[in-house]
Amino acid sequence: MVNKKKDTTVIVGGGHAAGTLLTALLQKKYQHEVVLVSDEPHPPYQRPPLSKSYLAGEVDQSSLYLKPRSVYENAGQQLRLGVRVEGIDRYAKSIKLSDQSTLKYDRLVLATGSHVRRLKAPGSDLKGIHYLHDIADTDALRNQLVPGKRLVIVGGGYIGLEVAASAIKKGVNVTVLEAAERLMQRVTGPEMSTFFYAKHTAAGVDVRLGTAVTGFEAGDKGRVAGVTLADGGNVPADIVLVSIGVIPETTLAENAGLLCDDGIVVDEFTRTDDRDILAIGDCTRHRNLFFEKMQRLESVANAVDQARTAAATLMGEEMPYDSAPWFWSNQYDVRLQMVGLSQNHDQRVLRGTTNDKGFAVFYLLEGSVIAVDAVNLPIAFMVGKQLVQQRKSVSADALSNTDIELKSLI
Repeated sequence: MVNKKKDTTVIVGGGHAAGTLLTALLQKKYQHEVVLVSDEPHPPYQRPPLSKSYLAGEVDQSSLYLKPRSVYENAGQQLRLGVRVEGIDRYAKSIKLSDQSTLKYDRLVLATGSHVRRLKAPGSDLKGIHYLHDIADTDALRNQLVPGKRLVIVGGGYIGLEVAASAIKKGVNVTVLEAAERLMQRVTGPEMSTFFYAKHTAAGVDVRLGTAVTGFEAGDKGRVAGVTLADGGNVPADIVLVSIGVIPETTLAENAGLLCDDGIVVDEFTRTDDRDILAIGDCTRHRNLFFEKMQRLESVANAVDQARTAAATLMGEEMPYDSAPWFWSNQYDVRLQMVGLSQNHDQRVLRGTTNDKGFAVFYLLEGSVIAVDAVNLPIAFMVGKQLVQQRKSVSADALSNTDIELKSLI
Protein backbone atom coordinates (compact mmCIF):
# COMPACT_ATOMS: atom_id res chain seq x y z
CA MET A 1 0.00 0.00 0.00
CA VAL A 2 1.38 3.40 -1.01
CA ASN A 3 1.05 6.19 1.54
CA LYS A 4 -0.36 9.34 0.03
CA LYS A 5 1.95 12.33 0.47
CA LYS A 6 0.65 14.78 3.03
CA ASP A 7 -0.19 18.30 1.90
CA THR A 8 1.85 21.13 3.36
CA THR A 9 0.31 24.20 4.99
CA VAL A 10 2.70 27.11 5.46
CA ILE A 11 1.96 29.92 7.93
CA VAL A 12 3.86 33.18 7.55
CA GLY A 13 4.11 35.21 10.77
CA GLY A 14 4.93 34.89 14.44
CA GLY A 15 2.27 36.79 16.35
CA HIS A 16 -1.00 35.99 18.09
CA ALA A 17 -2.84 35.04 14.90
CA ALA A 18 -0.14 32.59 13.78
CA GLY A 19 0.23 31.04 17.24
CA THR A 20 -3.51 30.63 17.72
CA LEU A 21 -3.81 28.98 14.32
CA LEU A 22 -1.04 26.48 15.19
CA THR A 23 -2.83 25.61 18.43
CA ALA A 24 -6.24 25.32 16.77
CA LEU A 25 -4.85 22.94 14.16
CA LEU A 26 -3.35 20.82 16.92
CA GLN A 27 -6.68 20.68 18.72
CA LYS A 28 -8.48 19.71 15.52
CA LYS A 29 -5.88 16.98 14.81
CA TYR A 30 -5.05 18.49 11.44
CA GLN A 31 -3.50 15.69 9.39
CA HIS A 32 -1.30 17.72 7.04
CA GLU A 33 2.22 19.03 7.50
CA VAL A 34 2.40 22.49 9.05
CA VAL A 35 5.38 24.82 8.73
CA LEU A 36 5.53 28.25 10.36
CA VAL A 37 8.00 30.81 9.01
CA SER A 38 8.84 33.93 11.05
CA ASP A 39 11.62 36.48 10.69
CA GLU A 40 11.83 36.78 14.47
CA PRO A 41 13.91 34.31 16.54
CA HIS A 42 11.01 33.62 18.93
CA PRO A 43 8.11 31.18 18.75
CA PRO A 44 4.72 32.92 18.36
CA TYR A 45 4.18 35.40 21.18
CA GLN A 46 1.71 37.93 22.51
CA ARG A 47 2.45 41.61 21.98
CA PRO A 48 0.17 43.46 24.48
CA PRO A 49 2.57 42.97 27.44
CA LEU A 50 5.37 44.65 25.45
CA SER A 51 4.08 48.08 26.46
CA LYS A 52 2.94 47.03 29.94
CA SER A 53 4.16 44.20 32.18
CA TYR A 54 7.14 43.17 30.04
CA LEU A 55 8.32 46.76 29.67
CA ALA A 56 7.93 47.21 33.41
CA GLY A 57 10.07 44.11 34.04
CA GLU A 58 7.24 42.32 35.82
CA VAL A 59 7.33 39.25 33.55
CA ASP A 60 10.12 37.51 31.67
CA GLN A 61 10.42 36.85 27.96
CA SER A 62 9.34 33.21 28.08
CA SER A 63 5.99 34.24 29.58
CA LEU A 64 5.19 36.06 26.34
CA TYR A 65 5.30 32.86 24.30
CA LEU A 66 1.87 31.44 23.54
CA LYS A 67 3.43 28.00 23.93
CA PRO A 68 7.02 26.79 24.28
CA ARG A 69 8.66 25.93 20.96
CA SER A 70 8.86 22.27 22.02
CA VAL A 71 5.06 21.93 22.14
CA TYR A 72 4.74 22.67 18.42
CA GLU A 73 7.72 20.57 17.41
CA ASN A 74 6.70 17.58 19.55
CA ALA A 75 3.38 17.64 17.71
CA GLY A 76 5.16 17.57 14.36
CA GLN A 77 4.75 21.25 13.47
CA GLN A 78 7.90 22.84 12.07
CA LEU A 79 9.08 26.32 13.11
CA ARG A 80 11.43 28.08 10.71
CA LEU A 81 12.49 31.04 12.86
CA GLY A 82 14.79 33.93 12.07
CA VAL A 83 14.16 33.63 8.35
CA ARG A 84 12.19 36.06 6.21
CA VAL A 85 9.79 35.28 3.37
CA GLU A 86 10.91 37.33 0.37
CA GLY A 87 8.37 36.31 -2.23
CA ILE A 88 5.41 34.12 -3.16
CA ASP A 89 5.18 32.25 -6.45
CA ARG A 90 1.50 31.45 -6.69
CA TYR A 91 1.90 29.43 -9.88
CA ALA A 92 4.67 27.18 -8.53
CA LYS A 93 2.97 27.30 -5.09
CA SER A 94 6.23 28.07 -3.35
CA ILE A 95 7.76 30.82 -1.22
CA LYS A 96 11.30 32.13 -1.41
CA LEU A 97 13.13 32.59 1.90
CA SER A 98 15.94 34.94 2.89
CA ASP A 99 18.32 32.00 3.35
CA GLN A 100 17.96 31.39 -0.41
CA SER A 101 15.87 28.26 0.10
CA THR A 102 12.36 27.71 -1.22
CA LEU A 103 9.40 26.08 0.48
CA LYS A 104 6.51 24.44 -1.37
CA TYR A 105 2.98 24.81 -0.07
CA ASP A 106 -0.44 23.41 -0.82
CA ARG A 107 -2.17 25.96 1.43
CA LEU A 108 -0.63 29.23 2.56
CA VAL A 109 -1.76 31.42 5.47
CA LEU A 110 -0.50 34.99 5.69
CA ALA A 111 -0.39 36.24 9.29
CA THR A 112 2.09 39.01 8.55
CA GLY A 113 0.62 41.54 10.99
CA SER A 114 1.64 45.16 10.70
CA HIS A 115 4.62 47.46 10.97
CA VAL A 116 4.92 50.75 12.83
CA ARG A 117 4.13 54.02 11.11
CA ARG A 118 7.35 56.03 11.11
CA LEU A 119 7.53 59.77 11.62
CA LYS A 120 9.34 61.36 8.71
CA ALA A 121 10.82 64.54 10.12
CA PRO A 122 14.25 66.17 10.43
CA GLY A 123 16.36 64.27 12.96
CA SER A 124 14.19 61.16 12.94
CA ASP A 125 17.27 58.94 12.51
CA LEU A 126 18.95 60.11 15.73
CA LYS A 127 19.96 57.60 18.38
CA GLY A 128 17.53 57.34 21.28
CA ILE A 129 14.39 57.51 19.11
CA HIS A 130 12.38 54.32 19.57
CA TYR A 131 9.38 52.55 18.12
CA LEU A 132 7.65 49.69 19.91
CA HIS A 133 6.39 46.66 18.02
CA ASP A 134 8.39 43.59 18.99
CA ILE A 135 10.46 42.08 21.81
CA ALA A 136 13.69 43.65 20.56
CA ASP A 137 12.05 47.11 20.55
CA THR A 138 10.91 46.73 24.16
CA ASP A 139 14.29 45.42 25.30
CA ALA A 140 16.03 48.43 23.76
CA LEU A 141 13.59 50.91 25.31
CA ARG A 142 13.48 49.26 28.74
CA ASN A 143 17.26 49.49 29.14
CA GLN A 144 17.04 53.27 28.89
CA LEU A 145 14.13 53.85 31.25
CA VAL A 146 16.02 54.77 34.40
CA PRO A 147 14.98 57.26 37.10
CA GLY A 148 15.52 60.89 36.18
CA LYS A 149 15.66 60.35 32.41
CA ARG A 150 13.37 62.47 30.24
CA LEU A 151 11.09 60.41 27.98
CA VAL A 152 8.99 62.15 25.34
CA ILE A 153 6.20 60.09 23.78
CA VAL A 154 4.85 61.21 20.42
CA GLY A 155 1.27 59.95 20.25
CA GLY A 156 -1.50 59.62 22.82
CA GLY A 157 -3.04 56.30 21.81
CA TYR A 158 -3.09 52.94 23.61
CA ILE A 159 0.62 52.14 23.24
CA GLY A 160 1.89 55.61 24.07
CA LEU A 161 -0.24 55.88 27.19
CA GLU A 162 0.59 52.36 28.39
CA VAL A 163 4.29 53.13 28.06
CA ALA A 164 3.76 56.44 29.88
CA ALA A 165 2.13 54.61 32.79
CA SER A 166 4.96 52.05 32.95
CA ALA A 167 7.71 54.66 32.66
CA ILE A 168 6.38 57.12 35.23
CA LYS A 169 6.27 54.30 37.81
CA LYS A 170 9.98 53.74 37.14
CA GLY A 171 10.77 57.34 38.10
CA VAL A 172 11.18 58.52 34.52
CA ASN A 173 10.05 62.06 33.65
CA VAL A 174 7.38 61.60 30.96
CA THR A 175 5.88 64.03 28.45
CA VAL A 176 3.14 62.93 26.02
CA LEU A 177 2.63 64.98 22.86
CA GLU A 178 -0.69 64.37 21.10
CA ALA A 179 -1.58 66.22 17.89
CA ALA A 180 -5.35 65.67 18.33
CA GLU A 181 -7.61 67.55 20.69
CA ARG A 182 -7.92 64.64 23.10
CA LEU A 183 -6.27 61.33 24.04
CA MET A 184 -7.28 58.14 22.19
CA GLN A 185 -9.54 60.28 20.04
CA ARG A 186 -9.73 57.70 17.23
CA VAL A 187 -11.11 54.92 19.42
CA THR A 188 -13.12 56.37 22.28
CA GLY A 189 -15.44 59.18 23.34
CA PRO A 190 -14.72 62.45 25.17
CA GLU A 191 -15.61 61.07 28.62
CA MET A 192 -12.91 58.40 28.44
CA SER A 193 -10.39 60.81 26.96
CA THR A 194 -10.98 63.26 29.81
CA PHE A 195 -10.72 60.50 32.42
CA PHE A 196 -7.39 59.21 31.14
CA TYR A 197 -6.02 62.73 30.75
CA ALA A 198 -6.76 63.32 34.44
CA LYS A 199 -5.30 59.93 35.39
CA HIS A 200 -2.00 60.57 33.65
CA THR A 201 -1.58 64.16 34.80
CA ALA A 202 -2.31 63.12 38.39
CA ALA A 203 0.49 60.53 38.08
CA GLY A 204 2.90 63.26 36.99
CA VAL A 205 2.83 62.86 33.21
CA ASP A 206 3.03 66.13 31.26
CA VAL A 207 0.26 65.66 28.67
CA ARG A 208 0.09 68.22 25.88
CA LEU A 209 -2.86 68.08 23.50
CA GLY A 210 -3.11 69.75 20.11
CA THR A 211 0.67 69.59 19.87
CA ALA A 212 2.23 68.64 16.54
CA VAL A 213 5.84 67.50 16.22
CA THR A 214 7.99 68.83 13.37
CA GLY A 215 11.39 67.29 14.12
CA PHE A 216 14.09 66.27 16.59
CA GLU A 217 17.18 68.09 17.86
CA ALA A 218 20.58 66.43 18.07
CA GLY A 219 22.81 66.41 21.13
CA ASP A 220 26.13 64.71 21.83
CA LYS A 221 27.25 61.69 19.79
CA GLY A 222 24.27 61.80 17.48
CA ARG A 223 21.70 61.25 20.24
CA VAL A 224 18.36 62.97 20.41
CA ALA A 225 18.28 65.95 22.79
CA GLY A 226 14.89 67.45 22.12
CA VAL A 227 11.64 67.43 20.17
CA THR A 228 10.71 70.45 18.08
CA LEU A 229 7.08 71.52 17.89
CA ALA A 230 4.96 73.17 15.21
CA ASP A 231 4.45 76.21 17.43
CA GLY A 232 8.21 76.78 17.56
CA GLY A 233 8.67 75.27 21.01
CA ASN A 234 11.05 72.53 22.09
CA VAL A 235 10.72 69.71 24.61
CA PRO A 236 14.05 68.43 26.02
CA ALA A 237 14.42 64.65 25.73
CA ASP A 238 16.89 61.91 26.58
CA ILE A 239 14.66 59.24 25.04
CA VAL A 240 11.82 59.46 22.50
CA LEU A 241 9.11 56.93 21.72
CA VAL A 242 7.17 57.51 18.51
CA SER A 243 3.79 55.79 18.69
CA ILE A 244 1.60 57.02 15.85
CA GLY A 245 -0.07 53.84 14.68
CA VAL A 246 0.69 50.89 12.44
CA ILE A 247 0.40 49.98 8.76
CA PRO A 248 -0.79 46.53 7.63
CA GLU A 249 2.04 44.37 6.29
CA THR A 250 0.79 43.61 2.79
CA THR A 251 3.97 43.76 0.69
CA LEU A 252 4.17 39.99 0.13
CA ALA A 253 0.50 39.81 -0.83
CA GLU A 254 0.68 42.82 -3.13
CA ASN A 255 3.77 41.53 -4.92
CA ALA A 256 2.00 38.21 -5.40
CA GLY A 257 -0.95 39.96 -7.02
CA LEU A 258 -3.46 39.31 -4.24
CA LEU A 259 -6.27 41.80 -3.77
CA CYS A 260 -5.29 44.41 -1.17
CA ASP A 261 -7.01 47.57 0.02
CA ASP A 262 -5.55 48.92 3.29
CA GLY A 263 -5.03 45.29 4.18
CA ILE A 264 -5.22 41.90 2.46
CA VAL A 265 -8.86 41.52 1.44
CA VAL A 266 -10.46 38.34 2.80
CA ASP A 267 -13.99 36.98 3.10
CA GLU A 268 -15.76 35.78 6.22
CA PHE A 269 -13.88 32.47 5.98
CA THR A 270 -10.47 34.29 5.85
CA ARG A 271 -9.98 33.36 2.19
CA THR A 272 -8.17 35.72 -0.19
CA ASP A 273 -8.97 35.86 -3.90
CA ASP A 274 -6.60 32.90 -4.32
CA ARG A 275 -8.44 29.80 -3.04
CA ASP A 276 -5.20 28.30 -1.68
CA ILE A 277 -4.16 31.38 0.31
CA LEU A 278 -5.77 32.58 3.55
CA ALA A 279 -4.91 35.66 5.60
CA ILE A 280 -5.59 36.47 9.25
CA GLY A 281 -4.95 39.16 11.86
CA ASP A 282 -3.87 42.79 11.65
CA CYS A 283 -2.85 42.46 7.99
CA THR A 284 -6.41 41.76 6.80
CA ARG A 285 -9.35 43.80 5.65
CA HIS A 286 -12.57 41.86 5.93
CA ARG A 287 -16.32 42.05 5.89
CA ASN A 288 -17.22 40.81 9.33
CA LEU A 289 -20.81 39.54 9.21
CA PHE A 290 -21.45 41.70 12.26
CA PHE A 291 -20.85 44.84 10.18
CA GLU A 292 -21.92 45.71 6.66
CA LYS A 293 -18.71 47.50 5.67
CA MET A 294 -15.20 46.26 4.98
CA GLN A 295 -12.86 47.01 7.87
CA ARG A 296 -9.43 46.34 9.31
CA LEU A 297 -9.07 45.67 13.05
CA GLU A 298 -5.88 45.92 15.10
CA SER A 299 -6.65 43.71 18.07
CA VAL A 300 -5.76 40.41 19.69
CA ALA A 301 -9.43 39.39 19.70
CA ASN A 302 -9.64 39.79 15.94
CA ALA A 303 -6.41 37.84 15.44
CA VAL A 304 -7.62 34.99 17.65
CA ASP A 305 -11.10 34.78 16.14
CA GLN A 306 -9.84 34.93 12.55
CA ALA A 307 -7.25 32.24 13.36
CA ARG A 308 -9.98 29.93 14.62
CA THR A 309 -12.03 30.57 11.50
CA ALA A 310 -8.96 29.89 9.34
CA ALA A 311 -8.40 26.57 11.17
CA ALA A 312 -12.00 25.59 10.42
CA THR A 313 -11.57 26.58 6.76
CA LEU A 314 -8.41 24.48 6.46
CA MET A 315 -10.33 21.55 7.95
CA GLY A 316 -13.10 21.96 5.37
CA GLU A 317 -15.58 23.28 7.92
CA GLU A 318 -17.87 26.29 7.52
CA MET A 319 -17.38 28.70 10.43
CA PRO A 320 -17.74 32.33 9.33
CA TYR A 321 -16.10 35.03 11.41
CA ASP A 322 -18.79 37.31 12.80
CA SER A 323 -17.66 38.29 16.31
CA ALA A 324 -18.18 41.73 17.79
CA PRO A 325 -14.70 43.31 18.04
CA TRP A 326 -13.29 43.98 21.49
CA PHE A 327 -10.18 45.59 22.92
CA TRP A 328 -8.51 46.36 26.24
CA SER A 329 -5.85 48.57 27.79
CA ASN A 330 -4.18 48.53 31.22
CA GLN A 331 -2.89 51.84 32.58
CA TYR A 332 -1.98 52.25 36.29
CA ASP A 333 -4.79 50.63 38.29
CA VAL A 334 -7.23 51.04 35.43
CA ARG A 335 -8.44 48.27 33.14
CA LEU A 336 -10.27 49.67 30.14
CA GLN A 337 -12.38 47.10 28.27
CA MET A 338 -14.11 48.04 25.03
CA VAL A 339 -16.51 46.19 22.78
CA GLY A 340 -17.93 47.28 19.43
CA LEU A 341 -16.97 50.27 17.31
CA SER A 342 -18.21 53.61 18.61
CA GLN A 343 -17.29 55.93 15.74
CA ASN A 344 -20.78 56.32 14.23
CA HIS A 345 -22.79 56.68 17.46
CA ASP A 346 -25.47 59.35 17.80
CA GLN A 347 -25.85 59.12 21.60
CA ARG A 348 -23.58 58.45 24.58
CA VAL A 349 -24.83 57.29 27.98
CA LEU A 350 -22.64 57.41 31.08
CA ARG A 351 -23.31 54.78 33.74
CA GLY A 352 -21.91 55.94 37.06
CA THR A 353 -19.45 58.83 37.24
CA THR A 354 -15.80 59.13 36.30
CA ASN A 355 -15.09 59.53 40.03
CA ASP A 356 -16.44 56.07 40.79
CA LYS A 357 -14.19 53.02 41.13
CA GLY A 358 -15.89 51.67 38.04
CA PHE A 359 -18.01 53.28 35.32
CA ALA A 360 -18.97 52.75 31.70
CA VAL A 361 -19.99 54.66 28.58
CA PHE A 362 -22.59 53.13 26.27
CA TYR A 363 -22.68 54.23 22.64
CA LEU A 364 -26.01 54.09 20.83
CA LEU A 365 -27.08 54.44 17.21
CA GLU A 366 -30.78 54.94 16.63
CA GLY A 367 -31.47 53.51 20.09
CA SER A 368 -29.38 50.34 19.71
CA VAL A 369 -26.17 49.70 21.66
CA ILE A 370 -23.25 49.57 19.20
CA ALA A 371 -20.31 49.88 21.62
CA VAL A 372 -19.40 49.97 25.32
CA ASP A 373 -16.28 51.29 27.07
CA ALA A 374 -15.92 50.05 30.66
CA VAL A 375 -13.39 51.18 33.28
CA ASN A 376 -12.87 48.67 36.11
CA LEU A 377 -16.41 47.46 35.52
CA PRO A 378 -16.20 43.98 33.96
CA ILE A 379 -19.95 43.39 34.30
CA ALA A 380 -20.61 46.32 31.95
CA PHE A 381 -18.17 44.86 29.45
CA MET A 382 -19.64 41.35 29.65
CA VAL A 383 -23.24 42.57 29.39
CA GLY A 384 -22.16 45.08 26.76
CA LYS A 385 -20.77 42.27 24.60
CA GLN A 386 -24.20 40.66 24.46
CA LEU A 387 -26.04 43.93 23.93
CA VAL A 388 -23.73 44.83 21.04
CA GLN A 389 -23.87 41.35 19.51
CA GLN A 390 -27.68 41.42 19.67
CA ARG A 391 -27.85 45.05 18.52
CA LYS A 392 -30.19 45.42 21.48
CA SER A 393 -32.31 48.52 21.78
CA VAL A 394 -32.10 49.82 25.35
CA SER A 395 -33.31 53.14 26.76
CA ALA A 396 -30.75 55.67 27.94
CA ASP A 397 -32.55 55.87 31.28
CA ALA A 398 -32.15 52.15 31.90
CA LEU A 399 -28.46 52.19 30.95
CA SER A 400 -27.67 55.13 33.21
CA ASN A 401 -29.73 53.98 36.21
CA THR A 402 -27.31 52.17 38.54
CA ASP A 403 -30.25 50.83 40.54
CA ILE A 404 -31.13 48.62 37.56
CA GLU A 405 -28.96 45.51 37.27
CA LEU A 406 -27.14 45.42 33.96
CA LYS A 407 -27.85 41.69 33.52
CA SER A 408 -31.55 42.44 33.43
CA LEU A 409 -31.06 44.46 30.24
CA ILE A 410 -29.97 41.47 28.16
